[in-house]
Amino acid sequence: MTLQLNDIAPDFTQNTTEGEIRFHDWLGDSWGVLFSHPKDFTPVCTTELGAVAKLKPEFDKRGVKVIGLSVDPVDNHARWAQDIAETQGMAPNFPMIGDTDLKVSKLYGMLPADTEGGSEGRTAATNATVRNVFVIGPDKRIKLIIVYPMTTGRNFDEVLRVIDSMQLTAKHRVATPVNWKQGEDVIIVPAVSNEEAKGLFPQGWTEHKPYLRTTKQPG
Repeated sequence: MTLQLNDIAPDFTQNTTEGEIRFHDWLGDSWGVLFSHPKDFTPVCTTELGAVAKLKPEFDKRGVKVIGLSVDPVDNHARWAQDIAETQGMAPNFPMIGDTDLKVSKLYGMLPADTEGGSEGRTAATNATVRNVFVIGPDKRIKLIIVYPMTTGRNFDEVLRVIDSMQLTAKHRVATPVNWKQGEDVIIVPAVSNEEAKGLFPQGWTEHKPYLRTTKQPG
């Protein structure tokens, strides 16, 4: 199964460090970030989990629920959390899915559907494709997919930046330019005529080209 943007995020019921959840029910009306790990006790992922724990207030502020996934059992996650706290200064403060039957990894296209067996005996190398970030909107549709190699730690400041953009552009008829950050000028989408833009953006805009008009960030 190959997931694409705007597909419905597959629902599942699975055990986590905070008990069994049904994913869509757990999300409710919130935005969500599901990020996956090929194996517990791996070095790059250890740094990532600590970083996300420290950033959780930023996700909370945006109404975003965060959940991690690793193919190992939940008991292993709990032991790994102690290492994360010791080395990164903070343990995960969000649920971690135990995907021992590889069900979620297969549902989200991170492992082939015909992969046999469960997590036991598998290594980080055989699970190298389980290094994804999925951002899911309140409509349960996938808004962003990023796939990282094993040797590169994820940039969660970038994930927050993209969420800021998506939440803004979901409310206003704008797009965000390259390297945009919260508070900077935005682009009026081409579907908005100049006449319509007068009502939507009374502060005015700068027309660089007929198809490229920038204005102050609304809201």
